[in-house]
Amino acid sequence: MKAFYDYLCRIESFVAWSTLWTMVALIFAAGIARLCLYPINWAIDMSTCLFAWSCFLSADIAWRQDKLMNVDILIKKFPESVRRYLRLVNYTILFGFLAYLVIFGIWLSYTTRARTFQGIPGFSYTWVTLSVPVAAFLMFINTIIKFKRDFQSAEARDRMDIDHRP
Repeated sequence: MKAFYDYLCRIESFVAWSTLWTMVALIFAAGIARLCLYPINWAIDMSTCLFAWSCFLSADIAWRQDKLMNVDILIKKFPESVRRYLRLVNYTILFGFLAYLVIFGIWLSYTTRARTFQGIPGFSYTWVTLSVPVAAFLMFINTIIKFKRDFQSAEARDRMDIDHRP
C-alpha cells in the first residue's frame, strides 16, 4: 500500500508541475501569437483550467510536506502535550472541511457536466470543478496519515514515560 501511495504522490507532483508549466507556455505562446496578429483565443481559458488543477494539487503537496504557511507564534508557547492536542483538533476540523469539499465538489462537478467551459466547444466545466474534490480527497488521505502518525508517536511517548517511571 505504501508503494502505491508513493507512486500516487509522484504522479500528483508530476501533474502539478506539468499543469503549471503548460499554463506558463500557453500564456507565453498566446502573447507571442497576439504580437504576430494571430491570437490564440482559447489559451487564457485553458490556462485558467490548468491553474485550478495546479493550485489545488500543489496545496496537497505542500500539506503533505508540512510546507503550508501557518502562524504558530502563540502555539509555540504551549507545552508539547497541548500542541499535540491542538494539532489533533485541527485535523478533526480539516476532516470535516475536506469531506464537505469532496462531497459537494463531486455534486458540483456532476451538475456542471453539460456546461461548456468559457464557451470552448466540447470542453465541459466539470474538468475545472473536478480539481476541487480530487485534491480535497488527496488532502483527506494526507490528513489521515498525519493524524495516525501523531497519534502513534504520542502513544509511543506515553509508553516510554510509563516504562521509565521509578
